Amino acid sequence: MTRVSTATTITGITSRVLDLPLPSEFRPAWGRGSVQTTFFMTLVEVHTEGGIVGVTAAEARSEVAVAIDRFVTPHLLGRDAAAPEQLAPIFNDAEILGPPVYCMEVALWDIAGKAAGMPVAKMWGQNSDRVPVYCATGEVRSAERRVEDCHRILDEGFRAVKLRFHSDDPRDDIDVVEALRKEFGERLAIMVDANQAGLAPGFGGHLQWDFHTALEIALELERLGVTWLEEPLPRSDYGGLRRLRDRLGTLQLAGGENNHGLHEFKVLIDHGCYDVLQPDAVLSEGVYQLRKIAAVAEAAGLLMAPHTWTNGIGLLANLHLVASIPNASWFEFPHDPPGWPASALSQMLVEKPWIDRDGCLVVPDQPGFGFGLDEELIEHYTVERTG
Repeated sequence: MTRVSTATTITGITSRVLDLPLPSEFRPAWGRGSVQTTFFMTLVEVHTEGGIVGVTAAEARSEVAVAIDRFVTPHLLGRDAAAPEQLAPIFNDAEILGPPVYCMEVALWDIAGKAAGMPVAKMWGQNSDRVPVYCATGEVRSAERRVEDCHRILDEGFRAVKLRFHSDDPRDDIDVVEALRKEFGERLAIMVDANQAGLAPGFGGHLQWDFHTALEIALELERLGVTWLEEPLPRSDYGGLRRLRDRLGTLQLAGGENNHGLHEFKVLIDHGCYDVLQPDAVLSEGVYQLRKIAAVAEAAGLLMAPHTWTNGIGLLANLHLVASIPNASWFEFPHDPPGWPASALSQMLVEKPWIDRDGCLVVPDQPGFGFGLDEELIEHYTVERTG
């Protein structure tokens, strides 16, 4: 079939790998013993016949740029970027040959929105124009330090916080929750992330929970009025997750950032593993494909709260997603200064997302995903190029 060239016909794809600085040392809970002073991302631009450029970003380094160049670009050149649903299978097939490239769908919808002169959320039938967020922390800190942190974030406008449970003795982590409850009462919603979804024992350097440990901790968190417990067991332990969920009342189970593809989320939903699903438009599946997951979740009475800890472009793509669905829960907003303030994730953007006085993110109203690039900064920190 002969393809007709249009303003949104894809003419080229370029990638730049960035090594971006953090303002100070950051010690991620999911990488025990590691100290992070920079973070890598791959910025991808899809160029079209009419000059519209769609932008996306992956959280990985040059391996993603190489995968896009080899397994994606040859199949996108000459195709219509404003028809993302036709092109989505290319990204699913590419994962067989290399790292996930689901982020590419973000660039296509960015082009579609710009071509239509509309924000992507509005193209998808916008449900809200601002979304309540929680302050997602990334380090393990003492109870005293977290109390100080939470005084600050309340002053900044946040109404919810997520803590990391990575201590050898879970009682130490529970002490932090108890300290926050004692200090703030119900003024602050609390979430907990155990990062137990990895299949390898002790992945990231922390201890792997068994079912009984997860249950014991979950019951303690329920007693303390915690909103949800995230990734308490390996991502494919469908039976264990369902048994754990069945033993709980008010505490929600959340997870899904480490699951890939619509089919895996269908399995999670069918097995009754979670109350809150957390796919990511950069890591888990294409951004529009996540809307399909959201629809299946809605039919099952479940909520969506995407993982967003990749980069500022991924965060905004997920923001447009949740603004377009009726079953959105709290939205993740990574912010754990001094090492990882919110601005760190979005430093490549001209305008850095930040909350309003009610602790919400306002959805950008410019065409596409509504962001501009800080080209001077990007050029300064570019370490590799392809395309």
